[in-house]
Amino acid sequence: MPKFIANLIRPESPLAVFRYRDFTFAWGSTSLVTMGTQMEAVVLGWFILTLTDSPFLVGAISAARMAMNIMALFAGAIADRVPRHRLLAVVEFMMAGFAALMLVLILSGQLETWHIFAVAVVAGMVRVFQMPAAQSLVADTLPPDRIANGAAFNNLGRNIAMLLGPLFGGVLFNSFGAKGAYIAIAALYIMSGWVALYIRSSGQKIIEKKDGQVESVFRTMIGGLKYVKSNQILWGTLALALVIESSGWTFHTTLMPIFARDVLDVDSTGLGFLLFAFGVGAVAASLGWAMISNLRHVGKLMIASVVFWHASILLFATSESFYLSMAILTLTGAGFASTQVFLLSSLLGNSRPEFRGRVISLRSLAIYAFALGSMSSGLMAGLWSAPVAANIVGVMGIILVLLLAVVAPKLRRL
Repeated sequence: MPKFIANLIRPESPLAVFRYRDFTFAWGSTSLVTMGTQMEAVVLGWFILTLTDSPFLVGAISAARMAMNIMALFAGAIADRVPRHRLLAVVEFMMAGFAALMLVLILSGQLETWHIFAVAVVAGMVRVFQMPAAQSLVADTLPPDRIANGAAFNNLGRNIAMLLGPLFGGVLFNSFGAKGAYIAIAALYIMSGWVALYIRSSGQKIIEKKDGQVESVFRTMIGGLKYVKSNQILWGTLALALVIESSGWTFHTTLMPIFARDVLDVDSTGLGFLLFAFGVGAVAASLGWAMISNLRHVGKLMIASVVFWHASILLFATSESFYLSMAILTLTGAGFASTQVFLLSSLLGNSRPEFRGRVISLRSLAIYAFALGSMSSGLMAGLWSAPVAANIVGVMGIILVLLLAVVAPKLRRL
């Protein structure tokens, strides 16, 4: 090993998490598959728009990709019953298979709109197993004192993929069409599955009953719910996930295009720059937290990050300058990413290994709170204005998280 690399990953360095072989491969697999899913989200949106010229169907394809998240708890139970590294590899290879199916349909000239929706729904059903397996592996492959550090690097990899994936997807679609984009998407999924094969062990304890027989999936799911209910830190963190999904998340997704057009008077390119600024802030914050070897006071930092995130939304709502808005959005992205780091660290660091899949799966169910929040934010922006909607979202997020800190005191003392 070169000396400079050895110095970077010396035991006391934050980068020392990459001394753990299985974590390194789990991180690489997650980063690659996230790049692929972000590319696919953009490509599907543009593809549907060019085929149908229907903004409604563009929104519908996004909903179709997430429709099967209702299976999240079942997916988490499976992730706690089988070796997670093998489940991850299988899921990512299946995702590659669906991307290849899309490519075949495109090349054959047989592709119809209903094909795209059918593939999106079925692929979404498979993809729901990826999150509990991949994120649980962060904790499974690291010692307890490195979990927070690993969660930060996991979030950094995902944020880099979220920053670059849409950009590459848009460029490939524009230059080579849907077929060129799907070749790259399938390749990323294949690489992510291939990297996952190099994970030697998930380090988990497979669930068993006292008589040595594996319990039913239904009992596994109920057991997960009871476990979370009995742990204030876990249910408090999951409640916080519901808060941010219904408030802060809707700002940079639903409200941002409306701000770009109606308040800042810019086109889709300007919107791209705004979202890029958000992504830069997210990557910078993720990198900053990742470089801290042993994160402490995760609960306090998580609550403070949510308040900072939503306060920046209130500040953004006052701006009518494009460049000032970009600057503020870097702060918003930093608050967003910081919250994600602490949230994952809290869930992984405070759950027993045999429950991690189910705990993470409950986090993914919060997407339905996002759907409701997104619709209400859009409605408020239509009735009043985007700044009014952003003010309501920002104030609501701050009030709810402070109320949660009172209701779940163990969370703020974490």
